[in-house]
Amino acid sequence: MARQLIRIMRPDDANIAGNVHGGTVLKMIEEAGAIISTRHCNSQAGEPCVAALARVERTDFLSPMCIGEVANVSAEITYTSKHSVEVQVNVLSENILTGAKKVTNKATLWYVPLSLKNVNKVVEVPPIQYARKEQEDEGRKRYEEQKLDRLETKQRNGDVIFPVINPEPHTVGYSQSSLIHLVGPSDCTLLGFVHGGVTMKLMDEVAGIVAARHCKTNIVTASVDAINFHEKIKKGSVITISGRMTFTSNKSMEIEVFVDADPFVDEPQERYRAVSAFFTYVSLSKEGRPLPVPQLRKPRRRRGASRRGRADTFKQKPSGRRRCSGPPSSDLPARPGPARAARGAAARGALLQVFAWPNFRIPIGVVRGARGALPELRKHALK
Repeated sequence: MARQLIRIMRPDDANIAGNVHGGTVLKMIEEAGAIISTRHCNSQAGEPCVAALARVERTDFLSPMCIGEVANVSAEITYTSKHSVEVQVNVLSENILTGAKKVTNKATLWYVPLSLKNVNKVVEVPPIQYARKEQEDEGRKRYEEQKLDRLETKQRNGDVIFPVINPEPHTVGYSQSSLIHLVGPSDCTLLGFVHGGVTMKLMDEVAGIVAARHCKTNIVTASVDAINFHEKIKKGSVITISGRMTFTSNKSMEIEVFVDADPFVDEPQERYRAVSAFFTYVSLSKEGRPLPVPQLRKPRRRRGASRRGRADTFKQKPSGRRRCSGPPSSDLPARPGPARAARGAAARGALLQVFAWPNFRIPIGVVRGARGALPELRKHALK
């Protein structure tokens, strides 16, 4: 069983250099996979369902696609387990003026059928017929590997990107970017959850912004590591897509992208990590030739920053003399006692009286002595 989608690439599908966005290609790939897997899961009598994207294996962009070319997306089911479907997708670009064709992408996607009556229920998948027993064994091996990788990725998904003030060029903070998107009906499936292709397109946009900010040239998607969809994103949610540079080589950039969802419509709940992936980009010249990528470097430590760091460290240390500017801690009294308040007022009054005396000089070392130098101030003032 195989299905094919055909679409011409328009100007709004490409960047300013005329290269089709990687996210546009990923969205077409997901649409083809969703159609064929949903059809297969409803091919036998049973509960109606819709296939939801669970994972995309590593995808390489073998050659760029340009405006005016026709994309031929073909999908085929290669393995089924009890509750999942593996779909192989190939993308060819065709120049309709010359008839030349070239392979641009090959991808493997995993889908899970969800019931239309209960979105939390996973429906059983009808089995497929294999031409050889080896095909089923190889498919089962791929299924176990992706299942283990998804679990490991979900367990280490806790990073958060924080903004950096006045970042230096070619550092992580300089190019990191975020995009906030309100999920609308046009972004969702029949179940009211976001299409996997819509999410991947937004992720590619953020990764492209990070890459362009870093190298200031035309950039294209080279590959995408496995994209794991950990949780569903419901209609009406606000999603934050964040990206940051993690590695640079001479010719490529690796960018980590993750999607956090805030579902506050109907069922408010805490923000959660929905999707995560790594994108690889390359820098191209106007002629389409690879350019060297500026190396990612660590930000230099400023003197002011180190001073602030020491100040923060000092603030964190408990001290009986330091007044508490915020909520009182357990080791500091909320308000000074009567005796301590009286001594403080007397000391301040005596200090003002000393500085009111005319024609006296105070050595700078004495002034730096602060409160402990009060008797010395009085001694010098009386001379």
